[in-house]
Amino acid sequence: MSQKLIECVPNFSEGRCKDTIDRIAAAISVTKSVKLLDVDPGASTNRTVYTFVGGPEDVVEAAFNAARVAQQLIDMRNHSGEHPRLGAMDVCPFVPVRNTTTEDCVDCARRLGERLGRELDVPIFLYGFAASADYRRSVPQIRSGEYEGLAARLGQPEWRPDFGPAESRPAWGASMVGARKFLIAYNINLLGTKEQAHRIALNIREQGRGPGQPGRLTGVQGIGWYLDEHNLAQVSVNILDFEVTPLHRVFKECCSDAAKLGLAVAGSQAVGLLPLKSLLDCAEYYAAEEGLMLLDEDQRVRLAVDRLGLASLGPFDPKQRVIEYLVDSGVAGPLAGLSVGAFVRAVGSRTPAPGGGSVSALVGALGVGLGAMGGLLTYGNRRFEHLDGKMRQLLPPMYSGCRGLLPFVDRDTEAFDAYMAACKAKAEPAKQQELLRDCALVPLELAREVAARWEQLEELAKVVNLNCRSDVQVAAKCMETAIFGACCNVRTNLVSVEDADFKAKTDAEAEELQKHAAEKCQAVLKLLDDRKE
Repeated sequence: MSQKLIECVPNFSEGRCKDTIDRIAAAISVTKSVKLLDVDPGASTNRTVYTFVGGPEDVVEAAFNAARVAQQLIDMRNHSGEHPRLGAMDVCPFVPVRNTTTEDCVDCARRLGERLGRELDVPIFLYGFAASADYRRSVPQIRSGEYEGLAARLGQPEWRPDFGPAESRPAWGASMVGARKFLIAYNINLLGTKEQAHRIALNIREQGRGPGQPGRLTGVQGIGWYLDEHNLAQVSVNILDFEVTPLHRVFKECCSDAAKLGLAVAGSQAVGLLPLKSLLDCAEYYAAEEGLMLLDEDQRVRLAVDRLGLASLGPFDPKQRVIEYLVDSGVAGPLAGLSVGAFVRAVGSRTPAPGGGSVSALVGALGVGLGAMGGLLTYGNRRFEHLDGKMRQLLPPMYSGCRGLLPFVDRDTEAFDAYMAACKAKAEPAKQQELLRDCALVPLELAREVAARWEQLEELAKVVNLNCRSDVQVAAKCMETAIFGACCNVRTNLVSVEDADFKAKTDAEAEELQKHAAEKCQAVLKLLDDRKE
């Protein structure tokens, strides 16, 4: 199975001294099994955001190593910058990335916080999902009064730190360590003043101007500042949940307010890394608004980058700024990433996996891919211009479906390997049965995913460019074969399952999927055979 991954994004209060920035980065990089993804310093904010990933134990170790170096190099008594701050390591959140939960991140936050307080002797506040009380759950709540007001605050019983001394450490300040969802730090560039930027920030941020004067955007924090190095102002926001308030919504709201003030917007800036989905959601919005059809992921990402103006202050390379692209070497797993020859040799070797399940997944992906190819060779062709509207409906689910099936090539083998490992380790019978049910459910899910594409293939067969007739015929047979193979795999894995109810329901669904596939395949083939030039 894929390794557990947690993202850690510590923000250190130094953005001008290259030596300090580099030494903190080195402390992270040398930590075993941790990958440093991004270092994003800001001179005006005097702050650097580091982003790295690793297993739960590893990210805690790397964060501590970075803090230990920072304690030697950063003195908050000499610090100034546009960004609010509480301490040398100002905030240090843990974020679940893969095969991990918020609970795992809360555990990381508590372990790091305890160690920082004990070994570095500095005050630590837990926040986010790790918070010890509701009134100190968010960063603005804890950071109120900033570094300058910290000594007085620590004297109040309700603001006793979760770890470390309840007294000031002037050179360090205090740190906030927490667990949260993926937060996006995002700035909109204004050709105006700091005061105008802050006015817009007050309008849009959820907190607004205070009690009784809320802002317009849920889950958005914001302030305005000025960047001397770029000679412009910024509305600087934290988007706490981009699926609730997406990037394009924040950008458009800022543009609307800027227009009312007679200000020009000069693009925007992402600080640190972005989740891929945040850009794809933007692309989907702009494509719908402008009547565009974009199938390739890189084209959709490019559209989002262009419409948001993310390259306005410097190059924006998605391969270096999107977390999924940095964490994963490719969209496919170890089997799906093999060459054709290597995969065939792996299948033909004297091992039970990869076997029929993985082959069925590949055949299904090829079938749906052939259907997409037929559509693409029809779309945009002047002879079939009258079909462009229909192709715009049929192509997206076929195109995405093809790519969505590839992970099943590895998932099937991973499920089987996990079951065999449990048997070899003489795991509890209940655990073995759970893993055996997974072995049946993975190919069942594969069959469902392939079956979901019959509707588009059948419609495509009615109108597709007849130069692609044989391609769509092969597509139909591949899809039928994939479902047949997946259902055979389901039944094989059900033999030793002891849960009679699960066994009966799963077998019945597999039987229905296989029957439906045979009928749909024949329908598609007949449509193509009956069509004349």
